[in-house]
Amino acid sequence: MIGHLAARSAMPPTAPDEQQRKLRKAAGDLEGLFVQQLFKAMRETVPKEEGIVSGGAGEDMFTGLLDQHLAAETPKESGSGIAEALYRQLSHRLPSAGLSAAPGPTPAPSIR
Repeated sequence: MIGHLAARSAMPPTAPDEQQRKLRKAAGDLEGLFVQQLFKAMRETVPKEEGIVSGGAGEDMFTGLLDQHLAAETPKESGSGIAEALYRQLSHRLPSAGLSAAPGPTPAPSIR
């Protein structure tokens, strides 16, 4: 029993927290990418006007950067839940899932 406790205390205490932090960041990044693609698709539906107010390549670059920035900020403000849903779905697969991850839905059995 003492060996078991010694082995347990030898593990870095922040490892599960670090894995959860990385998973949350990856889920947030994926949600941002989804929102960016959504903005891009919505912008393509707006007709481009030709003539004196046309922005050309500069406008395209600006709107692309604006969409990228808004896509990074929108999930933080809107709370759409895509990142949280991804985190809940994937967190049970972390090696430390039994120690500190919040309980989530039981995964469906895989068909092989």
